[in-house]
Amino acid sequence: MIENYSIWVVSDVDGTLMDHSYDLSPAKETIKKLQKLSIPVILCTSKTAAEVKVIRNELNLTDPYIVENGAAIYGESLEKVNGKIILGEKYETLEDILKNISQEINYKLIPLNNLSDQDATELTGLEGNSLTLMRDRHWSMPFLNPPSFLKERIDKCCKKFKVEIFKGNRMSHLLSVNSNKGKAINALKKYSDIQNIQIIGLGDSPNDLPLLLNSDIRIVIPNIDGPNMNLLNQLKDKEFIVASEPNGHGWKNEITKLLKKLELI
Repeated sequence: MIENYSIWVVSDVDGTLMDHSYDLSPAKETIKKLQKLSIPVILCTSKTAAEVKVIRNELNLTDPYIVENGAAIYGESLEKVNGKIILGEKYETLEDILKNISQEINYKLIPLNNLSDQDATELTGLEGNSLTLMRDRHWSMPFLNPPSFLKERIDKCCKKFKVEIFKGNRMSHLLSVNSNKGKAINALKKYSDIQNIQIIGLGDSPNDLPLLLNSDIRIVIPNIDGPNMNLLNQLKDKEFIVASEPNGHGWKNEITKLLKKLELI
């Protein structure tokens, strides 16, 4: 067993910890093993705090959690900051910026929260109360992926308005330049005041790049069609592992392998 450092598992949720049918069951037993070892499982997701609370309850997690693509960190243990660390800009501010970018590129970028229930369900697979929880956003602005030919023009606008856009598998996310998953991890490490934290990071799409770049061990979780090649290309100069199976099954396998390698189980 390797001594003298703390291990955190920091994991994306959609497409990583669970598949797009929202099945968490493959990873549950492994999470119990991590809890017995006192290894935090820190969810790091584009989901809202309201959505993550449901998942944490199902998994019996009590560790801090990173939401809205790194725009905010919540947790009962964050007592010195009243349970939250906010890195992002308010939703209303980002909504105005998205409108300004739309005007500059002459293309209407459509916020996820502006979709009809039917369109939102088709895109996300969520319905009913799950849609309500998904729309409870405060610090980030998800929107429909724009055509790729607009990328250069959008990138110029991002510099002008001091924002970043991270593209996921199903939508893009507008964030303040002060917030992303990597910056949130570093903010949580700073708050914890623990030395020598080793991060095991798991993600599946390009919006997980900041998470993986700020991890010591990087695990890319494929979907049923294989890993996201855009993400792999962006990681090509770094060491990383591609899980042997998709979604929660791959998550379970790779975490179990690492625990055995570290002689923790």
